[in-house]
Amino acid sequence: MPLPALVEPVEALSDAERARTARHRSLVPLGELGQRRLRAAHVAVMGAGGLGSPVILALAAAGVGTLTVIDDDVVEATNLQRQIVHRRADLGAPKTASAVRAASDLSPETRVIEVRERLHAGNAADLLAGADLVIDGTDTIDTRQDVARACEQLGVPLVWGVVQEFHAQVTVFWSAPPPGHAPVRLADLYPPGSAGELPTCAMVGVLGALCMQVGALLATEAVKLITGIGDPLLGRVLLIDGLSARQREVPLRGSGVTHPAPAAPAAPPPITVVGPSALGDTPVIDVREDHEVARGMIPGALHIPLGELLERLQGDHADITGPVVVVCQTAVRSRRAAEALRAAGVEAAILAGGMEAWTAPTVAPAGAS
Repeated sequence: MPLPALVEPVEALSDAERARTARHRSLVPLGELGQRRLRAAHVAVMGAGGLGSPVILALAAAGVGTLTVIDDDVVEATNLQRQIVHRRADLGAPKTASAVRAASDLSPETRVIEVRERLHAGNAADLLAGADLVIDGTDTIDTRQDVARACEQLGVPLVWGVVQEFHAQVTVFWSAPPPGHAPVRLADLYPPGSAGELPTCAMVGVLGALCMQVGALLATEAVKLITGIGDPLLGRVLLIDGLSARQREVPLRGSGVTHPAPAAPAAPPPITVVGPSALGDTPVIDVREDHEVARGMIPGALHIPLGELLERLQGDHADITGPVVVVCQTAVRSRRAAEALRAAGVEAAILAGGMEAWTAPTVAPAGAS
């Protein structure tokens, strides 16, 4: 189930950032609004190692405005097999320095805050304060528990992943989620004392490529939470077996929380599709992005980008009444918008073929003069 967006958007992106993130802005339902939320976001990344490295690269590339990277270690030769943010020239240098360089090269507008300090129970809440969410890529259970307790104290979501040998786990913990969502904590997955003494990477090894896969998943969960899209892994644990190339998930419930099995929903009726000649006086909503409508719109159409429309439908949308016809470029996004409108009680149809059909030249029948 989607969660409300975690971060309020900035007013606007710079021209350079709009150009750099153009493929995000045309991505539904992320869009322009989601990109502005990413620009406003502050993410704390625990560790610049096997998991933290791809997370830092992915979030900087995504346009996250501020990254706090916490790591007190220096780069060693054995790190380079999986910690892709570092280079041979970084050997002996602080890992956070590599994070700053890499993030700046990808996204000059991303601010990276270096914290060259070991996190522990006494300073965890102070180091993580101010972040909208935390991603934990550390490799000891004690540090993970300290991070989790601090996130519970601060009330911020914790995107959590672990890799060992060829296996991995990814999930989201949140002690204070929005209403209607049950809290889930690290202690619900690993009660205190249950994990025992875990073997280190040096003892059992770890597949470097799997670290990159899991780091990308952690970054994706962060993007979903920040922008309020998709279905985050809150209440679910994703299990990955790298050797068999299999992924599966198991439910994770908070202590004392029970969830009745949901009733199977009835299949909704199909979305009505209309042609240009059937528009008449019916109001039209154009859900394309700003750069698309700059090329032209149906006269009289109301422009509401899809991401903004979906967000408005989650709150007060008394100003949006039906019936309406929804249009996009090719009738893909318009179908998603129409489904959301109908779920919100607004009668909606879509324009067949979208703007491509609307702007296509009319071919006269054979023999016509």
